Amino acid sequence: YLAKLSSVGSISEEETCEKLKGLIQRQVQMCKRNLEVMDSVRRGAQLAIEECQYQFRNRRWNCSTLDTLPVFGKVVTQGTREAAFVYAISSAGVAFAVTRACSSGELDKCGCDRTVQGGSPQGFQWSGCSDNIAYGVAFSQSFVDIRERSKGASSNRALMNLHNNEAGRKAILNNMRVECKCHGVSGSCEFKTCWKAMPPFRKVGNVLKEKFDGATEVEQSEIGSTKVLVPKNSQFKPHTDEDLVYLDSSPDFCDHDLKNGVLGTSGRKCNKTSKAIDGCELMCCGRGFHTDEVEVVERCSCKFHWCCSVKCKPCHRVVEIHTCR
Repeated sequence: YLAKLSSVGSISEEETCEKLKGLIQRQVQMCKRNLEVMDSVRRGAQLAIEECQYQFRNRRWNCSTLDTLPVFGKVVTQGTREAAFVYAISSAGVAFAVTRACSSGELDKCGCDRTVQGGSPQGFQWSGCSDNIAYGVAFSQSFVDIRERSKGASSNRALMNLHNNEAGRKAILNNMRVECKCHGVSGSCEFKTCWKAMPPFRKVGNVLKEKFDGATEVEQSEIGSTKVLVPKNSQFKPHTDEDLVYLDSSPDFCDHDLKNGVLGTSGRKCNKTSKAIDGCELMCCGRGFHTDEVEVVERCSCKFHWCCSVKCKPCHRVVEIHTCR
């Protein structure tokens, strides 16, 4: 819900924490103790929604937000693989945005990762500002996971959410990159200084979308006195910390069902020639589709004029647009 709070300015006063809808009391207390971090948390939430909508833009469920709590409707209150993705990308978004704020010097509580120093076995020197992913992950664990831990983390759904929260953070941790700068005469790479950097958030989204497609259906089991999630189908190999897990089958998302936060696919654009989920047959759930002709104007016959401009002609083209009935 933080992502949609455009009306609230900077979260810089304790009273603002009390007004934030959707937070449990322990998150409100954390908000008050960490006011300077909260704008990063909000940026992380916005980043997560944008990435979710990008990754699912061609699917029946396209990660649409509603003006309700929760913002995805009942889709995330059910233990589906869509909920698994939302929890993972949200947890990753918070860790990513807080880490980015640390590295850019926005926060007094953290800065660059000073543990990455000295020479490396590969022959370069660790230098520059390595992303302090440890701080971002720790904050995400504290702030995001506290919802589940406060309920008692032994219910099926709490175990599922905690697992997927961690899988989201692992998508950043396991894809950290080494970035380097060359030093030497005329740009020669006589020696290099390098630092550790997070992957672009699009990469994190791509990784988690792959995990969504291969998510494991699980159920609760007991090992001794510990409750754990195991694959529902015993022939499947156990999931790892990086995989997404879910408890319930997803609805088909075909029909408008506002009670459950499902917008349906009526009016959605589809690809007439595709046999995949973005194709008109699957996207429209067999209801058929409308075809409209639309004129689009594009730049064409572009020429470079010395010096220094590019001049183009407007070209008119008629394209077919297909939308689900």
